[in-house]
Amino acid sequence: MLWPLSVCFLSFVVLFMLSLTMVGLGVIFIMKDLIYFIEWEVLSLNSGSIVMTFLFDWMSLIFMGFVLFISSLVIFYSDEYMAGDLNINRFIILVLMFVLSMMFLIISPNLVSILLGWDGLGLVSYLLVIYYQNVKSFNAGMLTALSNRIGDVALLMAIAWMLNFGSWNYIFYLECAHESVEMVIIGWLVVLAAMTKSAQIPFSSWLPAAMAAPTPVSALVHSSTLVTAGVYLLIRFNFLLAGNSQGTFLLLFAGLTMFMAGLGANFEFDLKKIIALSTLSQLGLMMSILAMGFPKLAFFHLLTHALFKALLFMCAGAIIHNMKDSQDIRFMGGLTTQMPLTSICFNLSNLALCGAPFLAGFYSKDLILEMVTLSYMNYFSFILYFFSTGLTVCYSLRLVYYAMSGEFNSSGLHPLNDEGWVMLRGMLPLSLMAVLGGCMLSWILFPSPSMICLPFYLKTLAVSVSLVGGWLGYELSQSRLSYSNWTWRHQFLTSFFGLMWFLPFLSTYGVVASPLRLGGVSLKAFDQGWSEFIGAQGMYTFFSSNSKITQGWQNNDLKTYLLSFVLWTSILLFLVMY
Repeated sequence: MLWPLSVCFLSFVVLFMLSLTMVGLGVIFIMKDLIYFIEWEVLSLNSGSIVMTFLFDWMSLIFMGFVLFISSLVIFYSDEYMAGDLNINRFIILVLMFVLSMMFLIISPNLVSILLGWDGLGLVSYLLVIYYQNVKSFNAGMLTALSNRIGDVALLMAIAWMLNFGSWNYIFYLECAHESVEMVIIGWLVVLAAMTKSAQIPFSSWLPAAMAAPTPVSALVHSSTLVTAGVYLLIRFNFLLAGNSQGTFLLLFAGLTMFMAGLGANFEFDLKKIIALSTLSQLGLMMSILAMGFPKLAFFHLLTHALFKALLFMCAGAIIHNMKDSQDIRFMGGLTTQMPLTSICFNLSNLALCGAPFLAGFYSKDLILEMVTLSYMNYFSFILYFFSTGLTVCYSLRLVYYAMSGEFNSSGLHPLNDEGWVMLRGMLPLSLMAVLGGCMLSWILFPSPSMICLPFYLKTLAVSVSLVGGWLGYELSQSRLSYSNWTWRHQFLTSFFGLMWFLPFLSTYGVVASPLRLGGVSLKAFDQGWSEFIGAQGMYTFFSSNSKITQGWQNNDLKTYLLSFVLWTSILLFLVMY
């Protein structure tokens, strides 16, 4: 048991020190306005050379620092959470591979090397989702892998189109060629790839399904790695979005994703799925503000969201761990008396998610909503933004009401306690960052604050919507009886909203019903049918049977050869004479 523990601790120390270094370098780079390209010539053959390019600027360094910081604490937390796993060293290695893939993605200004990190994330996420080997995990892993393959194919096609420019280093062509036909096509392909990886409509169903992975993985995936890869890619390609048709398309679908996830979370009772849907809602917020032409704001919210979302998942993991793997919030209640420190961290991260003043989420969410109000924006998108903000507070307060207040609803002989000091030590640094991270980042990224002049009713609209959403969430939770009556009376609406507008069915049964079944028929008819007889298998059968005949001849004595020689000679003479 000593060796896996030492692997956890060593990984934690190395990643934590690296994260501090990266953030420090990022601050220096942003103050001095530095950008470094590092090129490594891997292979040179005749006049051609294969060069690996790395891009180090303030954005890549700060993001790498945050990813390493969160992953170090997640690995430290896993030491206790995964203590019952006999193969914990394998789990830690998979998490480290996951982090390495994300590093590749962050520092690549080149589409080919981005694909290395992109596919690395897809492969390792599949391995982590199926980590608990059961049917549900296998199905969730397959849905995750197949959904992400669509984005991988789009990225491969974008690589093919980049040949028009003579190099795959997209970073050199974005500003000068963003209106060319080739770059417009590449832009659409990149938007498709980002929508699949960041689970926007209609590819949203894999994200709640990926909750089959262990909770430390969920904390890492939903905060700073897999789901944020699409947002980060579009931040790099932001010149292709603002004012273009891609931007309008992305704004609509991201707004709908935000609304759909917020609505669905209010009908969900699985603790991890509620938090997963809140991630989906925040991803929609990042994508929509990015589509409006504010990449720096999207990046700001990406970082602040990573801090409180990782903490939220780690608190959920501690609760589930103590509840003996029960995730239903209806079985919880009164956790504030049983697990006070975990409850403090949980409520802190929830308030940061809602955008409560002066916590991490407030600085990015409030700024985003004020910029939306200030911008030229249609009514539909405006309503989606603010209604989704209200829904966020609504499901957060509902979650707190069910899990934290009242009496404990599970077994009387419960094992709840707050004595998991390893998990708590992993959570406390993130709690500190959930309070201080937003203001520190805003000082670094926006040294001269924007002056946003709005009328009083628009300035207070975000707070008003949040308060109304909170009140609604409390009322819905308190009146459980009428809430259940409503759900019974309106079963179709409840199913529609609670099952993410039926996207999981469309993503699974819809795909299985037509393309996969057609693939099965073609496999039976061609690959296992005629091509077996005509192709390689048929040739193998023909030659092997003939070789057996000649082998038989070779194994017999001289009389057989003489007899066959005389026989063939007589046949030939007969044919020649007649």
